[in-house]
Amino acid sequence: MNPSSNETLLVETHGPVVEIRFNRPHRLNAVVEPLYRELLVALTAADSDPEVRAVVLTGEGRAFCVGADMKEHGGATRSLYQRRQYLQLGNDVCEAIYRLKKPVIAAVNGYALGAGAEMAVACDFLLMADDARIGFPETSIGTCIGGGVSKILPQLVGLNMARQLLYTGRRIDGAEAVRIGLATDSGKADSLIAEAHRLAGELAKQAPVSIAMLKRLVNLGSSTDFDAQLQQELDAVFTCSTTQDWQEGVDAFAEKRTPVFKGH
Repeated sequence: MNPSSNETLLVETHGPVVEIRFNRPHRLNAVVEPLYRELLVALTAADSDPEVRAVVLTGEGRAFCVGADMKEHGGATRSLYQRRQYLQLGNDVCEAIYRLKKPVIAAVNGYALGAGAEMAVACDFLLMADDARIGFPETSIGTCIGGGVSKILPQLVGLNMARQLLYTGRRIDGAEAVRIGLATDSGKADSLIAEAHRLAGELAKQAPVSIAMLKRLVNLGSSTDFDAQLQQELDAVFTCSTTQDWQEGVDAFAEKRTPVFKGH
């Protein structure tokens, strides 16, 4: 394990898994501009490192992330252009999570609200503590959701449920999030990180090129017509077949052993 830290994040490497932890517990990990910027750097580093196979995103202390730091916003003297830049950073972070070539697991250990919920929804898997709460309070403070939630959330929970959650800002716990299809699983808070790393370790054993291809196919599938999706799948299968990992998978199957994938 090689821990590193900066102003707003703690980053630890556990073999092929990188854990990125929001580190503003005194503000329940509320977002400020440096957090977004440092998170983009950490995500880019994880995406470009061939040794990294999965990412776990979580929060230090009692919360995952409670959204924008309203105290910082209240005292800020941003121009309209600077305000737009800050909002763009939030979208950039969610897009980076969504488009990362490796699977990203959100381990929601407490409140995930606003921008925190947006980042969690952008992840491939969302694990929650039973007593954690996730919600989208934007309508209660006169703003709107971002980060692609208006597209992703209806795909996860259906249009009717997405409307309920987004229009009312209702917060739900881990069990309800699982029931409606928003969360992958929920469990005891003290085992949340261990479960996230167990899942990350399982994903890390799969062929990295296959995972990258599948993530893109699955994420784009709802907006691609059937003929185009078939063609993209064909291209993905062919690309996988050109890798050494494909041969390793074939050989391991024939030899009745566990494959060891290298990512090329």
